[in-house]
Amino acid sequence: MYKNLLVLTVIAFLFTGCWEEKPEEKWHSFIYPDKTNSKRSLKSPVFFKTLQECQKESENQLAILKITDTGTYKCGLNCEFHDGMKLEVCEKMLAAPVK
Repeated sequence: MYKNLLVLTVIAFLFTGCWEEKPEEKWHSFIYPDKTNSKRSLKSPVFFKTLQECQKESENQLAILKITDTGTYKCGLNCEFHDGMKLEVCEKMLAAPVK
């Protein structure tokens, strides 16, 4: 009896774990050439699988553009363009760490 109950519990636990898929994270880099103007940004055409990849590439792009002193960046999670508002809407938006 206990053996059957244990087997049923394990099977139920395994099936529950299979149905709970974690959504894929897509991080987008937004480069702001002027820290004081948040309305003007450059969006990366590619997405990154982790926040750390997004931050690293954003810092590299600031260096390539030679705007590390005047520019900044933000990384947005699962961003989509909203036609009505004419802007990118993200689940989460994280600014560059303060140095």
